[in-house]
Amino acid sequence: MQKVTGFIIIVVLFFISVSFIPKNKEKVQWLTVAQLQEAYSKNPKPILVDVYTNWCGWCKVMDRQTYSNEKVVSYINEHYYAVKLDAEQKDSLEWNGKKYGYSKLNKVNELAVYLCYGQLSFPTTVFVADMKAQPAPLAGYLKASEIETPLKFFGENAYKTQNFQDFNKAFSNSW
Repeated sequence: MQKVTGFIIIVVLFFISVSFIPKNKEKVQWLTVAQLQEAYSKNPKPILVDVYTNWCGWCKVMDRQTYSNEKVVSYINEHYYAVKLDAEQKDSLEWNGKKYGYSKLNKVNELAVYLCYGQLSFPTTVFVADMKAQPAPLAGYLKASEIETPLKFFGENAYKTQNFQDFNKAFSNSW
């Protein structure tokens, strides 16, 4: 009887300890600008660019909360190419055939300036319908519920048939 009781206790303890092991959560499949160019040439789809800096506290919060939300991650990975762009990156970058370098005067990469129309604020989430389209920057920290509408506006190609205001009026958040 003691052997059976001991065995049951060991099995119960095993299952309790296993239940506390964190599950492998899906993560946003971030690309570099160079990786984006290659992937986009093979299979075009909308682009999401997270413009951030290493010192930006809200950028880190957005990474921890918004970009780790299961629904956000799943939607981005399915419908977008997601790019992380350090606005202070010193390497030259190529975007749609044009090179962007680092500006010592402004201490930022000119690609960040282009994508944000010169209005640098961190974080900024930039939506690009296709490589030749004008960027649509959305400055500031966005919760999962706040990023859902623009994600779906571009991800479901609604931008081709209506403006964002009309889409937003008819949209019902589900996150």
